[in-house]
Amino acid sequence: MASTLGFTGMDSATETALKAAFEQANNSLGNTWQLVPDADATTVIVDMDSMYGPMSWLRLHAAGKQVVGLTSAPRTQTDFHLSRPFDAQSVTALLQAVGGGVAAPVAPSPPPPVAPPQLPKTPVPAAVVTPPAAAVPSGMSPSPVPQDQLPEEYPLPVNEELRPPAPAPTLPASVEAGTLAPTTMTPAPVVTHATPAAPAPTPSAPVPVPAREPVFADWLAPGALSGRFRYRRATDEPLLIDANARQYFATTSLKPLASHIEGKVGREDFQPVDAATWARETAALGEPQSLNRLHWFGGLVAGKGHLLQEFDTSARYKLSKWPQTEREFPKHFRIATAMMKGPATLAEVAAASGVSFQEVADFINASLITGYAELVPDAPPEPLEPVKPAGLFGRLRGR
Repeated sequence: MASTLGFTGMDSATETALKAAFEQANNSLGNTWQLVPDADATTVIVDMDSMYGPMSWLRLHAAGKQVVGLTSAPRTQTDFHLSRPFDAQSVTALLQAVGGGVAAPVAPSPPPPVAPPQLPKTPVPAAVVTPPAAAVPSGMSPSPVPQDQLPEEYPLPVNEELRPPAPAPTLPASVEAGTLAPTTMTPAPVVTHATPAAPAPTPSAPVPVPAREPVFADWLAPGALSGRFRYRRATDEPLLIDANARQYFATTSLKPLASHIEGKVGREDFQPVDAATWARETAALGEPQSLNRLHWFGGLVAGKGHLLQEFDTSARYKLSKWPQTEREFPKHFRIATAMMKGPATLAEVAAASGVSFQEVADFINASLITGYAELVPDAPPEPLEPVKPAGLFGRLRGR
């Protein structure tokens, strides 16, 4: 009997491309799969990058479906992961993995032409081009266990005594590789190099910086640092940061880093690393991780249960896109679900999710810093219509 597969939560262009890749993959496997509506399928591919993808996953998961998450993110919360961009080879590997077969190795895609290096006007994260990976069951995060059950659905006692997140303001562009300090923060002494520094781009308007002490998350905002660094306060847990590639090397768990990154953090806490030292020390720390993940965690431990002073406690906030919740913080899934329903205050989110006010404040801090959440201003009151005079004399006066 053929296995059944369905699609949902994606636009027509993505669905058309996925159907074409599926037909090629299914032919190579002897047409052992049948494409049916998602309501009738035992396995459903959901576009987790769309606005309603996570909600579709919740519905399908509750219905007992086997869900494949189509996403450009390195990890997903679904049973299986199909990386974007996809092709017939990656879909073939997915069908083999879902069907219990051994996934065939995927031939790497040819590398794109390499443009000559140049200094961008605005620092941007370096894109990492990878070949389509063989689909394997995925959990909340790639480590420390390759296949984690969803902690949101099967919560375990978790110690979440973390400090709240510190908002990361947008900082001015670097004036010299690896030597930037926020304008309102006291910079450490800068070592002058023989090579003249590139001139900083002239901003079109001054960037507001919170009038508070700098925290770890402030330094991980795009453009705050340039180069490779060792975070010197991480002693027992080494932490190496590549600000240009937007990657870091450290323990795969976030909580062990909390005690090192909380409180005031200065430019002097980031020590430049030469190429030889970088290659030697990163080799012992495994695969690189996205710096956005560490940026989010830096925001999570900065507020200590309160919104940062540049954010309004009485305002309403909403998630503009679904965040990659971490398996170390299962309550965050409930907070995110409540915030996806619409704009709400901290108190309203806490009541809807059943999570403490302090944990909600920490989550919103981290989400605002990394761009997953936004403030929703109150709508202006509608103008009042003038009261029309009533009665005969009123109508006569109105003429």
